[in-house]
Amino acid sequence: MSTIPITKNGAEKLKEELHRLKHVERPAVVVAIAEARAQGDLSENAEYDAAKDKQGFIEGRIQEIEGKLSAAQIIDPSSLDAGGRVVFGATVEMEIEATGDVVTYQIVGDDEADLKEGKISIGSPISRALIGKEAGDVVTVQAPGGARNYEIIEVRYV
Repeated sequence: MSTIPITKNGAEKLKEELHRLKHVERPAVVVAIAEARAQGDLSENAEYDAAKDKQGFIEGRIQEIEGKLSAAQIIDPSSLDAGGRVVFGATVEMEIEATGDVVTYQIVGDDEADLKEGKISIGSPISRALIGKEAGDVVTVQAPGGARNYEIIEVRYV
């Protein structure tokens, strides 16, 4: 199995979710199943069916997170020294040439990507265009609305 890059913060969030699933969600669903069982006939017991479905989801998510963490290559962006180049984990401040708007993105793993938080996946078109570039470089990204040019203002490792 190949390694999956993930930032230190992303790994911590996955570990927190795993802990919550194992120590809060899993015991709660076991109690819900026991309570539903106590109601009698299981063949027409919607609460029992819902609790069993939730249990299946929780167990599947636990396995998924454990698999990701076992294959994770955890990268701490603050310990990177890429000489000002854009690499995985870097935070990049850019200007959209067409509008003059300034945007800031951190390049993260697929599981951590959240555009609202300014985190973009390493596999996204913008990330692929940025990798290896430096401040002052202009990159062209093919977006659904056409090509967009971005000028890299600053690259930080935080």
